[in-house]
Amino acid sequence: MKKSLTVAIVVVIVCGAAFEGRAHVRETTTVTWSQTISRIVIDRCGSCHRDDGSAFSLMTYDQARPWAVAIRDVIMERTMPPWGAVKGFGEFRNDQGLSPAQMNLLISWVEGGVPEGNEADLPDAAEFEADAALVLSPDALSVSGTHVLDTALTLDSIWPQELPEGGSFQIVAEFPEGRIEPLLWIYEYNDPYRHPFLLKTPLEMPAGTVIRGVPQGASVRLMPPASE
Repeated sequence: MKKSLTVAIVVVIVCGAAFEGRAHVRETTTVTWSQTISRIVIDRCGSCHRDDGSAFSLMTYDQARPWAVAIRDVIMERTMPPWGAVKGFGEFRNDQGLSPAQMNLLISWVEGGVPEGNEADLPDAAEFEADAALVLSPDALSVSGTHVLDTALTLDSIWPQELPEGGSFQIVAEFPEGRIEPLLWIYEYNDPYRHPFLLKTPLEMPAGTVIRGVPQGASVRLMPPASE
């Protein structure tokens, strides 16, 4: 009797553990890899996370599935994709950061059981162009602390030069008539992921415009369009 009771308890424990394991991966979301998540990954992660990229590939469901929890964690911590700036403070043509809506979809997918979906819903195979070489113009203006432009400048991009690790600060342009234009909000700067911030639309700044927000001891470069 005692032996039978022991066996019964073991069976209950094992079955309970198995049930919990199945419950943990039960699909509870309509967000699927094939229809939604694959497109976000291609658009926001594919520049690095592909077969011939600089990091491990996430281009297929089988490749991404083992990393699902890690993907959720790094996007919640805002460490990936490594954009390094606050969205909505300035607009940039090379912005790889996730929007709040994209973050919510990824989190829902992971916490809802990472469903794969139907193969027919997958996007066409992604094609990635080689990154164009970015060359710093000799006309780039180095700015540290508050800086007043003594000549007009068409601002096309902002390049980190010397920034404090983990630093966060807002760079703005104050025009002579008093208008203030947000340029870039650096957030928890990480030097290994250093990259330029390319404005979506070049900004015409007349002489007398004041650049504010770069800490003393730090510096960024303000670069005109390549044609100038």
